[in-house]
Amino acid sequence: MRSGLIAQKLGMTRVFSEDGGQVPVTVLKVDNCQVVAQKTEERDGYNAVQLGVGRAKPNRVTKAMRGHFAKAQVEPKARLAEFRVDADALIEVGAQLSVNHFVQGQHVDVCGTSKGKGFAGAMKRHNFSGLRATHGVSISHRSLGSTGQCQDPGKVFKGKKMAGHMGSERVTIQSLQIVGHDEERGLVLVKGAVPGSKTGWVLITDSIKKKLPDDLPFPAALVASVEPEAEEVVEEVVEAVAEEAPVEAEVAPEAVEEETQDDAAAESAEDTKKDE
Repeated sequence: MRSGLIAQKLGMTRVFSEDGGQVPVTVLKVDNCQVVAQKTEERDGYNAVQLGVGRAKPNRVTKAMRGHFAKAQVEPKARLAEFRVDADALIEVGAQLSVNHFVQGQHVDVCGTSKGKGFAGAMKRHNFSGLRATHGVSISHRSLGSTGQCQDPGKVFKGKKMAGHMGSERVTIQSLQIVGHDEERGLVLVKGAVPGSKTGWVLITDSIKKKLPDDLPFPAALVASVEPEAEEVVEEVVEAVAEEAPVEAEVAPEAVEEETQDDAAAESAEDTKKDE
């Protein structure tokens, strides 16, 4: 079992297939997704990786979390989440995951918090049909009707479908297909709709009901670090410049005169010691 990704929902658009058909897709952005911590079987009782995504202002982060991020040597993150993984799928702390973690055509499960609808009636919340529109029904067409029984048991059972708070709950959409991704901008295109509003955070994981492709990167697709390569290029340039034109330090005339006077004074002192 591999790790997933944390992404931010940007909105929906469409892409055109080779045969001219249009495919509705949701655009998800993966912004600097890094491993913040590891959980191991020996220490914590289970294997997991903690990922962080986005950027948070240091003054908006608690002191404890600042220490947590400093220990991992990563900048403060806007969103954290854990993903259960196998023992051989653990990822090093500080590694940055790429959008190529999911390949095109693969099926994934997307989990997020649905849009909040506030207080809703039984017809909207549970799809009740409502009361009759005529013949004896007065001003209560959208009511849910009776909720209890007769004298025995004479109560409303717990869990009865009634009016109440709707939405703003954890929802998982399974077996969505990856249409494509943009590695430069960190975008993932998922076919269909995903739960949540724009700018909401979602968790993307491998599908548990569909067969996974054989060419999936394991344990994860990481962003190649460019810093070592840049240091090598700088060293090569410095060596080439030094071979062609050695750098000579420029000395001010005043420094030369002072050095000459000091040398003359030292020589005269040595001559005086010899005469004595």
